[in-house]
Amino acid sequence: MMLLTFVVLLTAAVPSALASGTTGTSDSKKLVLGTSADFAPYEFHKVINGKDEIVGFDIAIAKEIAADLGVELVIEDMGFDGLLPALQSGRVDIVISGMTPTEDRKKSIDFSDTYYKSKQVIMVRNEDKDKYPTMAKLENEKIGAQKGSIQETIGQKIPGAKLTSLDKISDIVLQLQTKRINAAIVEDTVAAGYLDDMIGLAPAVPDEEQVAAAIGIRKGNTELLNAVNGTLERLKSENKIEQMVTEASQLMADREVKSPNIFEVFWQYKSFYATGVGYTLLLSALGVIFGVIIGLIICLFRMHDTAILRWIGTAYVEVIRGTPMLVQLMIIYYGLALTFGITFSPLQAGILTLSINSGAYLAEIFRAGIQGVDRGQLEAARSLGMGRAAAMRFIILPQAFKAVLPAIGNEFVTIIKESSIISVIGMVDIMYQASVVKNITYQGMNPFLIAAAIYFVLTFILSKLLGRLERKLSASDRR
Repeated sequence: MMLLTFVVLLTAAVPSALASGTTGTSDSKKLVLGTSADFAPYEFHKVINGKDEIVGFDIAIAKEIAADLGVELVIEDMGFDGLLPALQSGRVDIVISGMTPTEDRKKSIDFSDTYYKSKQVIMVRNEDKDKYPTMAKLENEKIGAQKGSIQETIGQKIPGAKLTSLDKISDIVLQLQTKRINAAIVEDTVAAGYLDDMIGLAPAVPDEEQVAAAIGIRKGNTELLNAVNGTLERLKSENKIEQMVTEASQLMADREVKSPNIFEVFWQYKSFYATGVGYTLLLSALGVIFGVIIGLIICLFRMHDTAILRWIGTAYVEVIRGTPMLVQLMIIYYGLALTFGITFSPLQAGILTLSINSGAYLAEIFRAGIQGVDRGQLEAARSLGMGRAAAMRFIILPQAFKAVLPAIGNEFVTIIKESSIISVIGMVDIMYQASVVKNITYQGMNPFLIAAAIYFVLTFILSKLLGRLERKLSASDRR
């Protein structure tokens, strides 16, 4: 509870690039939109007047809905398969991401009237166009599709197909370019943005009829559902949706023909990476600080004479170390909201996850350090009249801390790198910004090489600073 309180207080004043969802409509000042902004021309990142913006005809529709409601539109970008949990947990008010209102999805959320229809196509490398004249030729082939999408369902029906499902369309295209898959199932409207000298369309076309897109809304929110349908009806009557599609397609097609090198990419998008560095350092620093507190408490539990405390400490370490950090993040970010109504922002969820995870490893580091101090020192302190707590505080822990400082520094370095996992819930750290730059530039390597260089610089500087601190603390040992 103390950790939760500290995290909430420390992050309350931090400007979050992605707001958490609201629960109201007309009573709220904001309408929070959940989307996966890699689905051009529905929604995608675009640098306009030097500023990164999420644009597309889905976004244009969302702006019309917000205007009709008289509220501010807040856009939350996340993976496509995270949209339904975000809507169900109340993090977002509506989902607009070219989503098809399937029967399975209708069991979880409500859908508005459909606003756009498209057909499915097979995207391949141009050299392989003639290999797939029909869908039957795709049997037993390596195929890519967006995770949680209708395209994934189509791929699952192809006999013997080895399906690769990923969050981002751009990642699927990269898989196609690098020959990890031989075909990708996408919407025709989306495929248009990726066709070039290397990527084209196969003659094979899925048998499914045109797929409709609709807006997702939480179950039972009839007031918002009626408002959204009212806006869609108005836009259809004014023929504005087709106009929005045309404008978004033109904006999607308006991209640089010249492919900038890695230095040009870094300089042009340096502000993106600077923002990512700030959030990465904030996540890592608070994660380690709270992790040290948790680790020390759990360590003392594990070494306590009371059996129940030892059991609690041991159970904590084993459970946290035995489960992936990504699973822990999903439980904290989505699970608590869905089960108990406890909602954390991406920043708060990230700090909690890193702290809890780091605490388990630091507990074992501290335990090794304390056990490394000669037991006779504790006995000597007690014989001089010091209580157990005072002896631990003034005699044992200072020596143990100095002994385990290299291990603590290594944990800090690890946390900086592992903080990249938090990008999956929309935290604008270095990894998230690298993905944004990749989607803008259509380059699969340079944005991530830049991110790798930044991570290396951060960890290298930190290692040197910790080395100086270690030498300073050990200076007295050489006297």
